[in-house]
Amino acid sequence: MSLLAPARRTLLFTSGKGGVGKSTIAVNVASALARRGLSVGVLDADVYGPSVPRLLGLEGERVRWSDGPHSQMLPAENFGLKVMSVGLTTPESDTPLVWRSSVAVSALRQLLTDTAWGQLDVLVIDAPPGTGDVQLTLAQDVALSAAVVVTTPQPLATDDVRRALRMLQEVRVPIAGVVENLSGFHAPDGGVHQLFGEGGGRTLADDYGVPFLGQLPIDPELRALCDQGRPAAACGDDEQMRRFADLAARILEQLADARRQ
Repeated sequence: MSLLAPARRTLLFTSGKGGVGKSTIAVNVASALARRGLSVGVLDADVYGPSVPRLLGLEGERVRWSDGPHSQMLPAENFGLKVMSVGLTTPESDTPLVWRSSVAVSALRQLLTDTAWGQLDVLVIDAPPGTGDVQLTLAQDVALSAAVVVTTPQPLATDDVRRALRMLQEVRVPIAGVVENLSGFHAPDGGVHQLFGEGGGRTLADDYGVPFLGQLPIDPELRALCDQGRPAAACGDDEQMRRFADLAARILEQLADARRQ
């Protein structure tokens, strides 16, 4: 059954592998888009490991429902974003969701369709890692404008991300491009240390014929902001805000190019 996303454009952030910073990038790109004056929603589709509430300072929030005969879940709001996550529906933040995939897919459908999103310019969907039922439902049943694929430079990550890229291509989801995260640590002495290798993201983009959207360095300050629930795109220093503003602009350019084709 096709799911109608409540936005003019729907962006899927995916990776194929956990721990590459996909959720961090999704939240910060969403924040950068909101700072451009767009109405932006964020759907945390990682039903087993929801991290968006913490990233946006909403881990203490719990879902509320609208009044009336057709009651809907009300999205939480922070930093100009409307947010829905299964992490907002559990009794406690550490409640485990021990669900079979059919239940997880059903929960995802409810989060998307039973939330009072209002009119959105962009819906950012943070997918779980891997290529399972939830990812397939998002790719096949939601009218996605494009997918943004996140990796780190190391082969251990790019091996899994290749599978995600190939899945997207096989189900004909437009790919806005590849982002290489954790792409070197810029030390105070001016040296750059490639802790996870280098070049993996660009190689992926070249191999699959998709745009390379750029690199994001290892940034301890960014990590601290994430743990505090303050997206760097809104609360960081000028350089951090510029990085995500530039990335958001490149993604919008790819969306515009796709619509012209």
